[in-house]
Amino acid sequence: MYCKHLVRLTIIPVAIAIATVPLWSSPAQAVPSFARQTGMSCAACHTVAPQLTAFGRYFKLHGYVLGPNKLHGGSAKLNIEKVPPLSAMAVLSYTLTKTTQPDSQNGSVAFPQQLSLFYAGAISEHMGAFAQITYASDSDHFSMDNTDIRYARDAKWGDNSVVWGLTANNNPAVQDVWNSTPAWGFPFLSSGSAPTPSATPMLVGALAQQVAGLGAYVWMNNSLYGEVSLYRSSQLGVAQPYTSASSNIISGLAPYWRLAYEHAWEGSGGKSQNDWEIGALGMSAHIFPGTGTPLSGPTNDFTDVGVDTQYQRIMGNDSVTLHGIYIRENQNWHAGTVLGTASNPTDHLNYWKADASYYWNNSYGPTLAYFHISGSTDPLLYAPAAVTGSATGSPNSDGWIMQWTWVPALNVQLSAQYVLYNKFNGASSNYDGSGRSASDNNTLYLAAWVLW
Repeated sequence: MYCKHLVRLTIIPVAIAIATVPLWSSPAQAVPSFARQTGMSCAACHTVAPQLTAFGRYFKLHGYVLGPNKLHGGSAKLNIEKVPPLSAMAVLSYTLTKTTQPDSQNGSVAFPQQLSLFYAGAISEHMGAFAQITYASDSDHFSMDNTDIRYARDAKWGDNSVVWGLTANNNPAVQDVWNSTPAWGFPFLSSGSAPTPSATPMLVGALAQQVAGLGAYVWMNNSLYGEVSLYRSSQLGVAQPYTSASSNIISGLAPYWRLAYEHAWEGSGGKSQNDWEIGALGMSAHIFPGTGTPLSGPTNDFTDVGVDTQYQRIMGNDSVTLHGIYIRENQNWHAGTVLGTASNPTDHLNYWKADASYYWNNSYGPTLAYFHISGSTDPLLYAPAAVTGSATGSPNSDGWIMQWTWVPALNVQLSAQYVLYNKFNGASSNYDGSGRSASDNNTLYLAAWVLW
């Protein structure tokens, strides 16, 4: 149940990349209206939200629908709930960085950081949606957030069971069912006011809520998954048709693909349920920089290819989960070198993250994560600037995230998170050319997340 509303377009160009929240997500996937629709506890679909169990993955792949017996008030062709599947969410937070940012006040309180309304549940016998509208305190307005509308059917292919479906969504990977991919990956909540590294690959949120896509997927024998989706720019707050005044507009269609294999088995004596997933994903986009240049001619081209894995072990009410992902991005600055926004004709980024968590009684436990970003040195793309810039022109950053999560009630989640940086935007000390060290951006983040 988590969203990417804080993530905006990154990397393209660097001024936008610096304003982004590249590593973190914010909440929005396991909402109470799903539980009201199915009559099941949240623990049926989640260990600790938003992490999905095998049944949670099954439910999402079936279009957020469990069948006509769970719907009321109509025929099999038209099932309309007497009460729409609506939910709401609030996130309250406190952020404290180790060293105050220049000309600012430390200890930021967001009340709320985020307020969301959801339509989350079945629409008809084979169709459902997860749609979120979010109020963000930093922008002081409501906006469309993560949305995934699905149509799904069961079928047979010889002796193989098949689920096939269609998805319309506004964030590449938001349709994914594993928590190793960026849209639903750890951390599920993060600060909107703390400094974060300036560079991340396109798939790590750069296109979230900036595109509209339509895709088709197949899930065979509850183990093999394949998907192809096509995306086109659909930017919020920007009038269409797009003109040269617009920025970062996709040329034509941007394809996204996903392959994954999951294997499930029981532990000794049936005392545990184990699931292991390994997969790959990728996306390619040709993007006009705009901002005064025509939406024709040279583009900046991005190709992301990644591999991911997830291991989940559920032992009654306890669970352990491991995630890992690596993404390689190749960048071709056909437009950037002409416009003077990139020094090199080609650059690359390497991004990887791994995390492990243990939860007792589906209620409380620690998570430890390590992240690493490295890539080409490019003095124009990663220019010096106080706090947000790079004195070396390097995007290299790495560090640790430590979090304790407590779920005192099914609709309340409290978390204490600490982000520790070893390197930030290319260096450990004086990384910005203004004397700031990577450790000065170490962040304590406290959050309360409430759903109803």
